[in-house]
Amino acid sequence: MYPTTLTQIARANPFSAPLFTLQKVEEPLQSHKGQRSRRLAAAATVDEEVSCEFGSSKYYALCGFGGILSCGLTHTAVVPLDLVKCRLQVNPDKYKSIGNGFAVTVREDGVRGLAKGWAPTFIGYSMQGLCKFGFYEVFKILYSDLLGEENTYLWRTSLYLAASASAEFFADIALAPMEAAKVRIQTQPGYANTLRECAPKMYAEEGLWAFYKGVAPLWMRQIPYTMMKFACFERTVEMLYKYVVPKPRSECSKPEQLVVTFVAGYIAGVFCAIVSHPADSVVSVLNKEKGSTAMQVLKRLGPKGVWKGLFARIIMIGTLTALQWFIYDSVKVYFRLPRPPPPEMPESLKKKLGLTE
Repeated sequence: MYPTTLTQIARANPFSAPLFTLQKVEEPLQSHKGQRSRRLAAAATVDEEVSCEFGSSKYYALCGFGGILSCGLTHTAVVPLDLVKCRLQVNPDKYKSIGNGFAVTVREDGVRGLAKGWAPTFIGYSMQGLCKFGFYEVFKILYSDLLGEENTYLWRTSLYLAASASAEFFADIALAPMEAAKVRIQTQPGYANTLRECAPKMYAEEGLWAFYKGVAPLWMRQIPYTMMKFACFERTVEMLYKYVVPKPRSECSKPEQLVVTFVAGYIAGVFCAIVSHPADSVVSVLNKEKGSTAMQVLKRLGPKGVWKGLFARIIMIGTLTALQWFIYDSVKVYFRLPRPPPPEMPESLKKKLGLTE
């Protein structure tokens, strides 16, 4: 029997590891088809009709489609703010603030200038969203099955972190070429105005490496960002339903559930922006300059330089992350995909901890 106080501490700490070793469950749960049951959460509410099985190929495909919409549309919508943010990072002497950055851009390029880089943004982040959300679901279920039901609950934050990091590794490979082209268009006046002009020019000057030289800094920026985005979101949703929402999730309407999704997404987005901003500054400068390395750019920017444009990025990423989760969850609702509730402690674990008779 474990002390009640120790148990409460272990459950309250979102980054905690199990304080004890669990014994193998003698009777693992089985699905109705005889396969191993999904460990992270039960299927959707019993009386809720779903269009496919949790963890099926159709489920993954529609999750990937939700990722395309959530990332592609939102990143394209904030291209003007992203453009100003990138220019603040690579040319702080000319673009001194968000307002000044917009004013200078409109004065030099007109209002249409604020949309520079929209095509590579839409294509690149649609591909990233496909891999990010689709593979997250794949890895989350895969790692959950490996851990087992009880360890999945105890290690759930580590599970979210590992699944999101694995997914983002592949998502950044899909994103890197379009991200490189976008930054060239946005930060090098006169280099190219469209993706059709930019891509052939980059290939002619530097070859295929031009599109992938920023993939390592992208990993530095996006993997911590995505780990925070998914783990913080998952745990925030859990906490909101536990401490803020006055009724259980099963009693909330779909619109009410989507409001919770949006709020949790915005909270996660603020932390995401702070964690990933230094690497974002390096990526912006690196894609502007030829022949520079990430370490050279990092040394030149210094401790203060890497935080240039943080406020703009917090606004952008906070709004972006909230909208992404809202769109992603809305796609799940529209296609009637299984939407498991926040995880609860398995009965077998409650018995081991002496929480039930």
